[in-house]
Amino acid sequence: MNANQVVSSKSEYREAFRETFDVFGVNIDAVQIGTAVARIERWIREARDSHIRKEVASRLVTFTNVHAVMEARRDRVFQQLLNDADMVCPDGMPLVWGAQRFGLDLRQRVCGPDLMLEFCKRTHEKGYSHYFFGGANGIAERLAEKLTKQFPGLRIAGIYSPPFRKLTAEEDRDVVERINSSHADVLWVGLGCPKQELWMQKHRNSINVPVMLGVGQAFDVHAGTLKRAPQWMCDRGLEWAFRLWTEPHRLWMRYLKTNMRFLTLVARHELHRKRLRPN
Repeated sequence: MNANQVVSSKSEYREAFRETFDVFGVNIDAVQIGTAVARIERWIREARDSHIRKEVASRLVTFTNVHAVMEARRDRVFQQLLNDADMVCPDGMPLVWGAQRFGLDLRQRVCGPDLMLEFCKRTHEKGYSHYFFGGANGIAERLAEKLTKQFPGLRIAGIYSPPFRKLTAEEDRDVVERINSSHADVLWVGLGCPKQELWMQKHRNSINVPVMLGVGQAFDVHAGTLKRAPQWMCDRGLEWAFRLWTEPHRLWMRYLKTNMRFLTLVARHELHRKRLRPN
């Protein structure tokens, strides 16, 4: 694990400089929520220039936690997908603690539900339009309703909850047309990891939206169908324990395997680092 300064060469309109830190092969941006909101706003402003909008694919924002890091270690295609994203937010206190070891000034994680709420709070009077794609039947509608009540003036460009099965080619083209015809500024994708990341990567050149964000459970959280852990647990890296307590049958094996594998890797890394340290 190490800290990096990443210079992108994909396009002159891509991020010229990104401060990141490497966690077992995944480059995670050293950002906090305010910086992330400001960066997304800048991308929207750039994309409103018609010349830039024609030249640049949609910006991709992902939220990476321990589970995603370990999934990326197992699946190199997924690892490359994360490293190709325009911003990879540190969604997990273990990652924040890792960044602090590199001397980076990170204090809080940046997760999908928090960034969605903060972005709407800071920008709802600026006229940006939002499209919600994902969630079970009716969830996107409830999400849009609750957010517009909380933030008067928030513009909803469209909502769509796809079926859980794989879309046909015709259905996929229809989804792309729905989103493009909405002229949305931000596309919130709630399909779950890694499905949402794969979907965004596949469609980044066909969907004409400045920014796509894979926010996972943010749809259920802000629609009111999923309860989050208390803030004190989130701040101490214990949200996984709360989720395990509320959904033990679905999550116990995932957390047992994933967390133990991650801790084993960290222990090996620290042992190797100590061995290399001069006496």
